[in-house]
Amino acid sequence: MEKNSELRKQAYAAIDGHWSLSALITFVYMLFNIGISCVPKVGSLVQILLLPMSWAYSIIFLRLIRKEEIRFSQIFDGFTNEYLRYLGTLLLQGVYIILWTLLLVVPGVMKACSYSMTYYILKDEPLSYNRAIEKSMLMMEGYKMKFFLMNLYFIGWGILCLLTLGIGFFWLGPYVTTCNAAFYEDVKADFEAKMETANTAAAE
Repeated sequence: MEKNSELRKQAYAAIDGHWSLSALITFVYMLFNIGISCVPKVGSLVQILLLPMSWAYSIIFLRLIRKEEIRFSQIFDGFTNEYLRYLGTLLLQGVYIILWTLLLVVPGVMKACSYSMTYYILKDEPLSYNRAIEKSMLMMEGYKMKFFLMNLYFIGWGILCLLTLGIGFFWLGPYVTTCNAAFYEDVKADFEAKMETANTAAAE
């Protein structure tokens, strides 16, 4: 696995040249989520139905890491014929995190890290619900603290963004999300190498 500092460099290099589009996508994403949450009575329900948009947001920056083209319209990619697969998996993931957090905050945070690769697995594999979450848990074995520390690094930047009345999040959000995508690519390669080694050993 690469050091977190190297993953941050990879993320910065990937997003460089795409800051304006990334900020626009983040603005629209935040507008939908914050705006709808303010709607009386139905806001929370609509937010749940919009969960696949958070999946699409993450995948946009995975595309950047993979040097693929990104477009504004991709923020709506979660609303396709795969909508129910995305919604069901993300709802289940959220329920698990809430249940663990009810026990204690620290286990809840660690479980959130354990499930953090689920979005990307949904993109790469036709798994649904528990299967995608379980694979994320397997991939993150031994790497949850590393992932937590990588995101903890941005706490100070988040505080500075608050001083800009939140405007800074239009740029910080894409950077953090691209870092998470870089982490996925790295941990996925590590996991696949381990599986190949295990399969080779089993075949001998």
